[in-house]
Amino acid sequence: MALQKTPLNATHRELGARMVEFSGWDMPVQYRGTLQEHRTVRSSVGIFDVSHMGQIEITGPDALSVAQTLTCNDVNQISDGQAQYSAFLYPEGTFVDDIVLYRISATHIFICVNAANKDKDVQWVLQQADGDVEIQDNSKNYAQLAVQGPEAETVLQSLTTVDLSSMKYYCFTQSVIEGFATLISRTGYTGEPGFELYLPPEAALPVWQRVMQAGRSRKIEPAGLAARNTLRLEVRYPLYGNDINDKTTPLEAGLGWIVKLDKGDFIGRTSLLQQKETGVTRRLMGFQMLDRGIARDHYPVLVDGFPVGEVTSGSFAPSLKRNIGLVYLPVQYAQLGHIIQVEVRGKLLRAQVVKTPFYRKD
Repeated sequence: MALQKTPLNATHRELGARMVEFSGWDMPVQYRGTLQEHRTVRSSVGIFDVSHMGQIEITGPDALSVAQTLTCNDVNQISDGQAQYSAFLYPEGTFVDDIVLYRISATHIFICVNAANKDKDVQWVLQQADGDVEIQDNSKNYAQLAVQGPEAETVLQSLTTVDLSSMKYYCFTQSVIEGFATLISRTGYTGEPGFELYLPPEAALPVWQRVMQAGRSRKIEPAGLAARNTLRLEVRYPLYGNDINDKTTPLEAGLGWIVKLDKGDFIGRTSLLQQKETGVTRRLMGFQMLDRGIARDHYPVLVDGFPVGEVTSGSFAPSLKRNIGLVYLPVQYAQLGHIIQVEVRGKLLRAQVVKTPFYRKD
């Protein structure tokens, strides 16, 4: 099956990006280099093409109540114009997907889902939604750009009449950029200040070019999937398929804060209530390598020579100049300072459980 392409595919190739298959899409993994792209986002501003992400819209009189049942966070805690990190869960309390939910109104809920899970998510919502609503997979109607970094606001402000400085974290608004209706959201996946733009596919190229032009004096760089991965790992943002999946729960993953057990019934609530009462048997913990070596995804993890799991995400952390990773550890070992071993190319290397997020802005 041919790979799907974002509206900017030709642009990435013109820029010399190295392209890879990702969740059925032909995506740029890096341009001039992962380290440079990572550091540019941390210090100035970078732009990502994330048009592979999916968009599901729930509209109708019961949109709010349907969203409450489908997601574990409390949609009633946010107002129109606010976004919320949340998840679709199975009855067992494990992840269907982690999502960002946008409350446009009580009758219009907009949800951004992971590219790899889009079709599964759409079917799940269609199957589980019970009420007077219309469910639409509108992914083909949107391109998505992420403008991230300390200079993101300055760069983007020149493109819109909206006062971006007054927009709070996890809020969004509607605007017009280059003549195209655009949803501007102060969200991101990097741990830096920034914005995500949802816009028509035909707007992707002119808006990308305008952002690049506006950011020239700030030394803006296009950034690929590799930098996106190291940036999110440093701040412990989970990646579906690695750190969370249909075998893990939010309570095990350290995401209990997105679970509002007292909001009323939702899919997965009964199982999570039971897990909270009995206690989790494992926790997702961060670690830092003590011996020289990089703990890559899926490398075996041991305690005192006994296998206990595998690295869910692991990499060199450019901002810290250290090798870091995440792993699910049995609760008796999930203690700060505990020494574990990671098997790297047949050798057992020492690592230490550390506090996360690994990277914190001063």
